[in-house]
Amino acid sequence: MAIIFLYLAILAVLFFVLVVRPQRRRIAARQMLIQSLEVGDEIVTVGGIFGTITTIQAETMRIEIADGVEITVAREAVASRRGDEITPPEPSAGSGDS
Repeated sequence: MAIIFLYLAILAVLFFVLVVRPQRRRIAARQMLIQSLEVGDEIVTVGGIFGTITTIQAETMRIEIADGVEITVAREAVASRRGDEITPPEPSAGSGDS
């Protein structure tokens, strides 16, 4: 019977280490991103809209998506700041892909 409790304890620890901790880190990083946004930052929304922040309020912000075209989005709708994304390496000239 003690062996069963030991296995359950090990499974609980593994679940915490493999699932809960990484998710907490992602949530904390996202909150830091949202709190650090400033007017003039170039962003991408979760809907894939690219724009530049023109004004920021408590729950919303206005972004310019084209010259003279502004939309209001929720602060939580920001997926990333342009330039913060990880870009894949470009293939080298001698990679053999023709």
